[in-house]
Amino acid sequence: MYPPERHAEITARARAHGRVDVATLARELDVTAETIRRDLTLLERRGSVRRVHGGAVAVERLGLEPSVSEREVVNTAAKHAIAAAALAEIGDAATIVLDGGTTTARLATMLPTDRELTVVTHALPIASIVATRPNVHLHLVGGHVRGRTLVAVGPWTTQALARVKADVAVLGANGISREQGVTTPDVAEAEVKAALAAAARRVIVVADHSKIGRDELISVIPCDAIDTLVTDDDADPELTDEIEAAGVSVRRATPAVAPPP
Repeated sequence: MYPPERHAEITARARAHGRVDVATLARELDVTAETIRRDLTLLERRGSVRRVHGGAVAVERLGLEPSVSEREVVNTAAKHAIAAAALAEIGDAATIVLDGGTTTARLATMLPTDRELTVVTHALPIASIVATRPNVHLHLVGGHVRGRTLVAVGPWTTQALARVKADVAVLGANGISREQGVTTPDVAEAEVKAALAAAARRVIVVADHSKIGRDELISVIPCDAIDTLVTDDDADPELTDEIEAAGVSVRRATPAVAPPP
């Protein structure tokens, strides 16, 4: 079966059954699992399917953007490992800008308690995690709060961030590729994410394997504006190599067998 025929077959199965998995496709189409993962990445870029852990779902079965509660239960082991690795990358930074998202929220729970930290965020979940910690000086940036992601967006948010210059910013991503850099589905969130990145001397992007190679609607920052990408071991090595070739330091985290809740 030629690649175009295989791509058509994968798309048809996803639309018929709602979901396809890598192992079954590899066995039934008589190719390697790595070939299927590359196929799914290509089909996702074309908008035919959306990658999920272990396979893909048809785009017709998905909303435009999952909510925080929906994302909290996806790839939890990978997100925990990524957050821990990102914490190591932060090192002894004293001022930290934290983007919204489930991976950055996990990172917020891991912040050290034995030294003073200044945290700047526009995300309500992040603020609620660190607000009562005696060693954290929290600066919550205001604006219009998006109900789907629980982060502030708009001119109030970007104007406030324009006055900030922190040691490091940790950015989430709906997608990241060599060609488009960090991307997101929402225009307002893209503007704020770009402001978050500009508000720090160093930028760390946290993104589990399902985000690698994916291009969403709006570009946030190019790869040359990223210092470090932290992802997990399931990320396609060809795609991470492409990102690394663009000048980004890529760190892979190994998820535990049984992640903490």
